[in-house]
Amino acid sequence: MSAPHEPSAAPPPAGAALGIGDLVAALEPSFPGVSASKVRFLEDRGLVRPERTAAGYRRYRPADVDRIRLVLTLQRDRFLPLKVIREHLDALDRGERPEDLGEAPAAAQEAVRLGHGIADPDRRWTRAELAREAEVPAPLVDELDQYALLPRAEDGLHPPAALGVVRAAGRLAAHGIEPRHLRPFRAAADRELGLVQSAVAPLATRRDAGTRERAARTAEEIATACLALHAALVRAGLESLDG
Repeated sequence: MSAPHEPSAAPPPAGAALGIGDLVAALEPSFPGVSASKVRFLEDRGLVRPERTAAGYRRYRPADVDRIRLVLTLQRDRFLPLKVIREHLDALDRGERPEDLGEAPAAAQEAVRLGHGIADPDRRWTRAELAREAEVPAPLVDELDQYALLPRAEDGLHPPAALGVVRAAGRLAAHGIEPRHLRPFRAAADRELGLVQSAVAPLATRRDAGTRERAARTAEEIATACLALHAALVRAGLESLDG
């Protein structure tokens, strides 16, 4: 049975322990799309240990909030798996000075900026709006759609991720890499999606809400690992060219 969900009230005073709803609201500006299920998942994996009230409500102290921010930042900016992040946190808890995780590789930073640099994550776009927002010629957007690189439109509106695709394609076009050259990316993405679907298929066939949430979290973890692998392979190739 899921834990009770405490209704939100007035904003808590600074330094007070937060309920899960207030915690998500505090994290949302820096981590759009974060949810209560995501926070509970981090708890399930042992990354945060909130206090519990007598009624079973979670209470997140300022140190817990900072800890979750660190976890989400390392996931987003470093593409690190939760196992590595947990080992890092465990070392900190023991008073050790674990190896510095350093800055994210430039390729990974650029991937995050281009793929997630969307002001409104719920915004849907026409082709003309995509071209104007990404500051690319309209024919480039048409070519992306022609080669099935643009996320499919419904009622003439493309989903939020389309802007990331157009921005990335615009940067590549500036170096003479045209949409027709990008078809292997579509094929690679489809293969990675196939891996994700195969991995979560046993969960996806079950109908209860808890299992659906686990399937979504598992799919997100696998997709993040695929992105990390891709970035690492590209970085390794660039290093070999430098050599």
